[in-house]
Amino acid sequence: METELIKYQQVVDKIPLLKKEIAKVIVGQEEVLDEVIITLLAGGHCLLEGVPGLAKTLMVKTISEVMELSFKRIQFTPDLMPGDILGTEILEEDHSTGKKFFQFNQGPIFANMVLADEINRTPPKTQAALLEAMQEKLVTYGGKNYKLPSPFLIIATQNPIEQSGTYPLPEAQLDRFLLYIKLGYPSEQEEAEVLEKTTGTYRAQPEKVLSGEEVQQLQQLTREVHLDSSLLGYITRLIRATRLENTDVEEVKTYVEWGAGTRAGQALVLCAKARAIIKGRYSVIPEDIQTLIYPVLRHRISLHFRAEAEQLDTDFIISKILARVPVHAK
Repeated sequence: METELIKYQQVVDKIPLLKKEIAKVIVGQEEVLDEVIITLLAGGHCLLEGVPGLAKTLMVKTISEVMELSFKRIQFTPDLMPGDILGTEILEEDHSTGKKFFQFNQGPIFANMVLADEINRTPPKTQAALLEAMQEKLVTYGGKNYKLPSPFLIIATQNPIEQSGTYPLPEAQLDRFLLYIKLGYPSEQEEAEVLEKTTGTYRAQPEKVLSGEEVQQLQQLTREVHLDSSLLGYITRLIRATRLENTDVEEVKTYVEWGAGTRAGQALVLCAKARAIIKGRYSVIPEDIQTLIYPVLRHRISLHFRAEAEQLDTDFIISKILARVPVHAK
């Protein structure tokens, strides 16, 4: 048992090194990087939203480079078809017998880390092709199941600016993203550093830190992190406070059309545990929950048209829920 704990600790100690190597390429955005790593440790997928030019693609590619994980990028376009993502069957011939047969040719979804770039630029039919892969971590084609690599992570990006040729993601697909991460502009100092590094001769060479096997060990360890029953109750009350039939929060009654489902609670538990790991703890504290409730819930609450008219977003509703729901039950 002691040997096992030492092995786990050695892997956990690599997380700061991982972030250090990523920082060689990506300036700032520490909170965003933490949330992407949390997504990976919790075994989920994330939606990354930011305006063009904030290095979303570079960030994801760099994360895959500092881990020994295979990486594929899919550029979503209006004419992209499900087969372009999942793969297709091609007709092959056995040269020894002359018999012809269909061979499944795997698509770019078959990688440890998949970047679904500008996911909202493709129609719902193609977006729906990702649902089974995201939930079951396998692809069904021609009546056969093809298991995806492990670990498996989809990071989807989308542009927040309303543009022609974009399609809103279906609610069922949004709910399968563990976190909805918003990428903001860098600070003045960070932006100056980016300009200096990217317009000169500087070429970062990040080193590999974690293997795929070590990522899987961290995913297992995440599920073993202690969560006190009182904090489990706190998470339950937070999730139920998003629903009209259960809430005492006035802003929810006024502006929310429908609240978060049970999957939101599962996501918040796993993400809080993963945050504890990257902070070097083996027990969840309230801060873990209060920090991650925003990316966990912001895409799982549907607002009434009145909220849009008053230019209110889900983060505003979440802040009101946090203010009204106590950590410990009365």
